Amino acid sequence: MDTTDWPAAEFQAHRAHLRAVAYRMLGSLTEADDAVQEAWLRLTGTDAGDVRNLRAWLTTVVSRVCLDMLRTRMARREDPLDVHVPDPVVTSAADDPEQHALLADSVGLALLVVLDTLSPAERLAFVLHDIFAVPFEQIGPVLDRSPAAAKQLASRARHRLAGTTASAAADPARQRAVAAAFLAAARGEDFEGLLAVLDPDVVLRADAGAGPLGPSRLVRGAPEVIATARLFSPLARFARPVLVNGAPGFLIVRGGQPFALIGMAIRDDKITEIDILADPDRLSQLDLTGLID
Repeated sequence: MDTTDWPAAEFQAHRAHLRAVAYRMLGSLTEADDAVQEAWLRLTGTDAGDVRNLRAWLTTVVSRVCLDMLRTRMARREDPLDVHVPDPVVTSAADDPEQHALLADSVGLALLVVLDTLSPAERLAFVLHDIFAVPFEQIGPVLDRSPAAAKQLASRARHRLAGTTASAAADPARQRAVAAAFLAAARGEDFEGLLAVLDPDVVLRADAGAGPLGPSRLVRGAPEVIATARLFSPLARFARPVLVNGAPGFLIVRGGQPFALIGMAIRDDKITEIDILADPDRLSQLDLTGLID
């Protein structure tokens, strides 16, 4: 290999890892790609020969870029963003069960939603250490803090996240069965059937933007979610099973175009969270290759 091609080739080898880090940090696929591109630009302005561990160096750079983006996002946010569904990763329901279980464990929408409630420093410390096993000795300098302080941030984040995210450890087949029961009940307007598969404290987020399913809403509790589900029941016949961040979900397609995406978090055979993305602008940016005929 020509030595002039070495940085580009090595960067490509680490691109997927960098994008995974950025996506978990930001919950946005577009911003994750921007962060990875910024890391490449910084690499091209650096003497790559001085970098001993390129993966660690790039991870640090992407983390710092994401930290800046999170801080800017927080500074611009005047009100809490209660109704926001992070960018989902949508794949075929026929994907390998082991792979989608692993994906759901690490980047489920439920986890991304809760990560949005953390401070930028807490989020970075938790994501890097608990998801990517980056040592605190490497995390501390990114935050301009000591390793002990970084460890405390991750611990604080872990405490806030405890019990708030659904587990993907259950049998994927059972999760699919719960999702299928939900869809059948919705199609048949069987609200007793819906009540049977919903956790009593289920949370529904509908991020509708300026679309026809607006306004956006946040609904808590099975009775309230069922009342809201009445609005979506006529659309259930257009639903196609998909995987949303590795967990069971549905893509609603009308007229050959995506109309809404429904993701679910399931724990103990009950649906604990329902995330609906119905913002036409955001739906149009999703990679739905092979999912819409």
